[in-house]
Amino acid sequence: MDDRQPIERAAEGIWINLRRRKVVQWGLIYVAAAWGFLQGLEYVSDAFQWPAQLRQIALLALLIGMPVVLVLAWYHGDRGEQRVGGAEFIIITLLFLAGGGIFWLYERGDETPTVADRVDVALAPPVPTAKSIAVLPFVNMSEDAGNEYFADGLSEELLNLLAKISELRVAARTSAFKFKGEKINVQEVARQLNVAHVLEGSVRKSGNKVRITAQLIKAADGYHVWSETYDRTLDDIFVVQDDIAGAVVEALQVTLLGTALATRSKPQDPEAYNLALQGRYFLARRGRQDLERAIDYFRQSLQRDPGYAPAWAGLSQAYARQADSGFVPVADGYRRARKAAEKALELDPQLVDAHLAMGWIHMVYDWDWAAADASFRRALELEPGNVKALRTFGLQAKTFGRWDEAIDAMNKAIERDPLAPNFYHNLGTMLLAVNRDTEAESAFRRAIERDPGGASRHEAIGRSLLLQGKPEAALREMQQEPEEIWRLSGLPLVYHALGRRSESDAALAAFKSEYGGEMAYQIAEVHAFRGEADLAFEWLERAYDQRDGGVSEIKGDRLFRPLIDDPRYTAFLKKMKLPE
Repeated sequence: MDDRQPIERAAEGIWINLRRRKVVQWGLIYVAAAWGFLQGLEYVSDAFQWPAQLRQIALLALLIGMPVVLVLAWYHGDRGEQRVGGAEFIIITLLFLAGGGIFWLYERGDETPTVADRVDVALAPPVPTAKSIAVLPFVNMSEDAGNEYFADGLSEELLNLLAKISELRVAARTSAFKFKGEKINVQEVARQLNVAHVLEGSVRKSGNKVRITAQLIKAADGYHVWSETYDRTLDDIFVVQDDIAGAVVEALQVTLLGTALATRSKPQDPEAYNLALQGRYFLARRGRQDLERAIDYFRQSLQRDPGYAPAWAGLSQAYARQADSGFVPVADGYRRARKAAEKALELDPQLVDAHLAMGWIHMVYDWDWAAADASFRRALELEPGNVKALRTFGLQAKTFGRWDEAIDAMNKAIERDPLAPNFYHNLGTMLLAVNRDTEAESAFRRAIERDPGGASRHEAIGRSLLLQGKPEAALREMQQEPEEIWRLSGLPLVYHALGRRSESDAALAAFKSEYGGEMAYQIAEVHAFRGEADLAFEWLERAYDQRDGGVSEIKGDRLFRPLIDDPRYTAFLKKMKLPE
């Protein structure tokens, strides 16, 4: 007689049936195979930088597959005698419907109506519209190679002139000038710049005389929509620019609103314009000696024509870049930059570069966020498609934690300047702030593709991997960072995440020893990430006293999140005049 309770006998019977029908065996085999598949997928994903969503979807698929396998084992595990019946078919159908519902909910769960939480459009560029164009650098055909600045300046003037037209999307200078000196294929250039038309040409300058040839090409078929040759003097250079821009406008059937071509500042002396072009040529190169030469040319331009506002705006930007690069004392550089920007605005309140120069001073040196915001907004009102205005407005919005505006502005900038590495880098930092870590990693990788040897590129990728919980991969990136200052800023973070405390301490000590006077904010980041609140706030105060530009990043800096409940964090935001 069996003395066991009915429940015990029923449980034993279920267990015997499960084993007889091989449900247990198939379940264990499935779990083992799934685990092995996921391990292999993780290895391959890391090797090829596949998105994390792929592994998440694979895991969901395997979870859904588990009950399906168990049901099949139950019905077919008893020596394969059962056939698929109606009940079995209904159960399997319901399981697949449930799985589909889970997938649908998962995808819906990642969607929000905000820009900050959707996959950024810059990583999937739109199809070019018919009213889009790239102005390639005109070829210098002069006997004197020193006239290259004039060819570049003419190209940039035309680009800026066309960018004023709201209906026309114009690829920005940084991207268009990537093809300078190369033997180009128009279709490939248009594909990379995401435009439908290309304007190219050549310049031959001899003394006061210039010959300019320009042609507008439809990228899809290589058809020459329009071409013209101009033989003029420097006195007529602005007329030629207007003629070329007007021809492009007519050819593309763009509506020219208002006085987009007529509101430019024009010098009284053509040589002042020529000298300002040379100043802008060296300003774009950014080196110490380049900036000194740029300043010299802008000053010469202003000696010829003190009322030429673009030369004052260029002079302001050159002074600010000297200060930002550490080539001159910060206070001296920004004092001169402010004076020049104020003069430019006094002469031409409609000059976008003047508003951008003043906005940069307010944002980087004054930390007057409201004034910076006003300057950048005014620049965008004057030229909604201006890439420099979009970028600086996005950076200002990031400082305030207005993530939707910041990411939207940076996406628009990238649409117009798709080959500019810094724009992708800026976008990556914004995406990190809103926990879009895989998209941020993708943006950082786009930056390094366009600038393989650029400073802080590997450090940024390493940071994104660290925040994804991949310290080993982050360490590999940090170790590849070519610039010591950024490599030392990242290694203490990664070693701490790996539990290698002594190595984290040693790397931090080296960082402080070499760069404590200029990287106080990054040192504060390390202490915050390691949970050392007192030291973090001590170094934050040092950063504030040093006018360290990094402090403007604090609103979106996730390394400081362990400190956000500390009253000193709120007090520091108030001190910086930032919203809590």
